[in-house]
Amino acid sequence: MCPHDPACPDAEAPDREKARTLACHPEQGWSLLCNGVVLFEDTGELLPSGATIEPHRPVVGAA
Repeated sequence: MCPHDPACPDAEAPDREKARTLACHPEQGWSLLCNGVVLFEDTGELLPSGATIEPHRPVVGAA
């Protein structure tokens, strides 16, 4: 349960990436969010349920 006020978004919520960071390991390329989501530097995610979210960086168009 999130101790923050207001509470962080749930791990299943569309805005789950807005949860606060509890642990950050940029040298390893990941962060642990308050809602239990592991967020990777390539924008992929590992949810507490074990489900994965594919990287979803915005596509940069040709100039």
